[in-house]
Amino acid sequence: MEDSKIVDLYFDRNEKAIDETAKKYGKYCYSIANSILSDSGDAEEIVNDTYLEAWNAIPPHRPSVLSTFLGKLTRRISIDRYRRRTAEKRGGGEIPLILDELDECIPSGFTVEREIEDCLIRDTVNSFLSGLCEEERRVFVLRYFYGKSYDEISRATGLSVSRTATVLYRTRVKLKEKLEKEFLA
Repeated sequence: MEDSKIVDLYFDRNEKAIDETAKKYGKYCYSIANSILSDSGDAEEIVNDTYLEAWNAIPPHRPSVLSTFLGKLTRRISIDRYRRRTAEKRGGGEIPLILDELDECIPSGFTVEREIEDCLIRDTVNSFLSGLCEEERRVFVLRYFYGKSYDEISRATGLSVSRTATVLYRTRVKLKEKLEKEFLA
């Protein structure tokens, strides 16, 4: 079923919307959740939570790209679950490492409201990503959106692990420079 028809089902409050979403995007959402949580049971719960959040968000929101909308919901819910699960015990796993890597890029000391700040950062990061070459963008998204390890990125892209690490490091440096230029200038 086409995405627009699925979204129409949500607007009609037809429960078939969940079934169609599951058929078309269930594996996609599971993949995102499982790569962040590394737990199939939690990943399945996150997918169900994603459907619930989509049900509650549509309407009034009408996503222009349903897959992106569901992917963002799944990622956010998964990261929230991961943070709750590891609040008392830090260490191990890719997510703390990924979040630490990105922390170096985000300038601190903003004085604007958090909501506005998030929008500005999102727009700047989107602009930054659109200016990257395809290889850099793919490696960056695999790491920081899908939570893939260097080994997984290497296998998916055909790059060596050291080349993957280099691309990610240089891309983070560029992102940091762009964010500092935009927000600290």
